[in-house]
Amino acid sequence: MTVTLNAYNVVVSRCAAEYLGMHESIEKGNLIYKIDVFLSSSIFRSWKDSIIVLQTTKSLLPISEELKLVSQCIDSIATKACVDVSQVDWSYTYNRKKIPEENGNDPNWNGVRNRPVPKDWWVEELCELEIDLYKRVLTNIKTKAVLSAEVIGEALKAYAYRRFPGFSKGMIQGGDMAKHRSTVDTIVWLLPEEKGGASCSFLLKMLKAAIFLDSGDMTKGELVRRIGQQLEEASVNDLLIRAAEGEPTIYDVTVVQKIVEEFLRQDQSAVEERHELLEVRRPGILSDASKLMVAKLIDGYLAEISKDPHLPLLKFVDLAEMVRGFSQPSHDGLYRAIDMYLKEHPGISKSERKRICKLMDCKKLSVDACMHAVQNERLPLRVVVQVLFFEQVRAAASSGSSTPDLPKGMKDLNNGSHGSSRSVTTNTEEDWDAVASAEELKALKGELASLRLSSGVGGGEKNGDGKGSVDKAAVSKMRGLLKSKKKVFAKLWSSKGVQGENSGSDSSESLGSANPEEAKSTPSRNRRHSVS
Repeated sequence: MTVTLNAYNVVVSRCAAEYLGMHESIEKGNLIYKIDVFLSSSIFRSWKDSIIVLQTTKSLLPISEELKLVSQCIDSIATKACVDVSQVDWSYTYNRKKIPEENGNDPNWNGVRNRPVPKDWWVEELCELEIDLYKRVLTNIKTKAVLSAEVIGEALKAYAYRRFPGFSKGMIQGGDMAKHRSTVDTIVWLLPEEKGGASCSFLLKMLKAAIFLDSGDMTKGELVRRIGQQLEEASVNDLLIRAAEGEPTIYDVTVVQKIVEEFLRQDQSAVEERHELLEVRRPGILSDASKLMVAKLIDGYLAEISKDPHLPLLKFVDLAEMVRGFSQPSHDGLYRAIDMYLKEHPGISKSERKRICKLMDCKKLSVDACMHAVQNERLPLRVVVQVLFFEQVRAAASSGSSTPDLPKGMKDLNNGSHGSSRSVTTNTEEDWDAVASAEELKALKGELASLRLSSGVGGGEKNGDGKGSVDKAAVSKMRGLLKSKKKVFAKLWSSKGVQGENSGSDSSESLGSANPEEAKSTPSRNRRHSVS
């Protein structure tokens, strides 16, 4: 009888022949010999047939394993995946988005493929394998040490996207949770050791899946370690990891803190090793650019999680302080996060408001951020005054004027002391830490006039050396704000309430306009300036 062998029936035929004892010792040219020749000469030479045969071996375990059919298929697949791409005869399959000429949309296509074969040409077709066989194939590929870590990482990424419904959105929808958990554990185990072998975005998606599936601490810990090593590559959206059910907060801030700790640990480990080996510097020490990128990332993350009404202040402060030591030229991002927290948590105490605002360096705010801050009713008076003063110092410096010394009242403010220059009724620390009222904000002009910076503000349009000039429009806005401040603030620095009011009124004339109509035209307290 004639038997047609193919990739779908060759394994079961080989197992049946073994069961029947159809060896060469019984009859020369028996079925076992013919099947073995067919496997080596045809099946194992074909990429797709090797994958099909490997899939059919699963239903015939353990016989297919004993006959070494499984190991032969795995080695065949791994060997082909590691072949130099110049020797691969391959075109985009249904698994890939076809290029224009393959869709027939390119009128100049002559039927010859001239697009180079990608190094990861094999990854999508292996996604058809179940996780146990996939693990063995990929382990064999890694053992050959031919393909780069990036290609291995791409293969694991493709497998995760194929096997986890909803993975692209950072979640897993339905299915066998125990099976999904096992798959996550295996993928993490297969990750290449080299830093950057898998993208930070992919690792964070895997961490979200591990948390959702309640994977073991070892799996989650390994992902946290790897993410921390390349945290500068992450985006804010990547870090928004949902908290487990039953948690009061929306996002899992604790796991992000652990990731940042891992990022910082790289520097500590490098320093320790440097001391031990007496090296000046070694690759792997965190660069200033990496630190700046992570600091900006955390600022953006804080702004997002601040929208959670149940986020404790301590979580916000602790995370912000972890990157506080990084040198940042601008604190606009941190200011935006602080403002968002104050907006969403209006009921926090004065001491809490003071604590969160201490994270910010007013000297590092841009002109636009200063414009927003001095009109921000959510900020303590202390912060508003500091912002205004340092903006004036910057304007004076840009015009070539000498930087003024801090007045005693301002020094007391910065030092948090109870200076005698403020009246008995208003010189408590609570006055400074209280939220600035509209009347208090209008009162700043009198004291600022004593700094004699009017010429500095006016002259900010042009710098003597032609460099670092302050934007005319921004300076004009700031000057308008200064003209609108009156009376009450002078009380805070005067020795007597009544005298303070008078001095505030008098000093306001130096920067303000004598024309009452001009005073009315100054920017409104309620006008908002966005911070880009």
